[in-house]
Amino acid sequence: MSTASYLSNRINSLSESATLKMTKLGRELAAKGINVISLSVGEPDFNTPDNVKEAAKKALDENYTRYSPVAGYPDLRQAVVDKLKRENGLDYDISQIVISTGAKQSLSNVILTLINPGDEVIIPTPYWVSYSEMVTLAEGKSVFIDTTIESNFKITPEQLEAAITPKTKLFMFSSPCNPTGSVYSKEELAGLAKVFEKYPNIFIISDEIYEHINFVDKHESIAQFDSIKDRVIIVNGFSKAYAMTGWRLGYIAANKEIAAANEKLQGQTTSGTCSIAQRAGIAAYQDGLESVQKMKEAFARRRQLVYDLLNDIPGVKTNMPEGAFYFFPEISSFFGKKDPEGNVIKDSADLALYLLNYGHIATVGGDSFGNNNYIRLSYAASDENLKEALRRMKEALAKLV
Repeated sequence: MSTASYLSNRINSLSESATLKMTKLGRELAAKGINVISLSVGEPDFNTPDNVKEAAKKALDENYTRYSPVAGYPDLRQAVVDKLKRENGLDYDISQIVISTGAKQSLSNVILTLINPGDEVIIPTPYWVSYSEMVTLAEGKSVFIDTTIESNFKITPEQLEAAITPKTKLFMFSSPCNPTGSVYSKEELAGLAKVFEKYPNIFIISDEIYEHINFVDKHESIAQFDSIKDRVIIVNGFSKAYAMTGWRLGYIAANKEIAAANEKLQGQTTSGTCSIAQRAGIAAYQDGLESVQKMKEAFARRRQLVYDLLNDIPGVKTNMPEGAFYFFPEISSFFGKKDPEGNVIKDSADLALYLLNYGHIATVGGDSFGNNNYIRLSYAASDENLKEALRRMKEALAKLV
């Protein structure tokens, strides 16, 4: 009996996470003694701030080691409410906040609580790899709006309206965006909000996990528009801004019915998230943004460094991302070329594997993000590693004929 024959259709239809796959392949090469520079994973290369770690230690000493409330500790939910008011000018009640095991679970919870089989979910491309797979798990249908480097990977209100059908239930996007670093301005979000005003049955997931890694202006949330706020579900967390990826701490802010539905689902799956991580999250939100600002300054320097180095590679086309810590350069000029062994580079996945095997740098093919002509690379790495990685990339790409 083959494995696929006894596994569920649900899991057989699911793709493996491309970012985690490339990270795994890179680690396998590294285990063989090969020096691999990983630019594939979206993880800050900074340590969690000391005040956050101290709060976790204190939580252990105070015996926060029992089951936590399913929706999260009330004082953490209040800290989220206070943060949304202080930093974003948004009014919420703690009954509208649900803490989860990372923003990834928050996204999955929302999709599973909103989407019925056959419902359509509009997703601009490129998108974070798990968006469409989560829709697949919920038996919904992903409807993609394609963008290009020329538009800075942002959609227009006209494109949005053209994608809407009677089956549209949800729109989901990220700003700042993973994988492109694109950031929607207040004016651009207002244009999208005007479209949503015409369609009161469409909900909006606003993935704002990269909000503090923004190089153009203050973060703007589509939830600021009162006409649609009740249909916006903000998804955020602590992993990127506070270098807390391993702590697995995220949340949603939504209307009370959606929040209650997410709590209900979570109560039957994971229950409340880690008690220690939650106590640390309170300290992160209550102790200011000093550590966040220092990290952002480092990312700004690296962004310029990588931009300059990418522009020095013949055949690579890139724009200057406005947020997050990724570049999404266009690399289709290498399709059809052959590697030193005569293998043809057919698509972005092939190119990413070539760069891993010949350049020993881990990137991710753009096909996994919905745009095959691109690759994603993270600049959440040291200046030295970035310089060496881009040197290797330039050298490896020059060997394609």
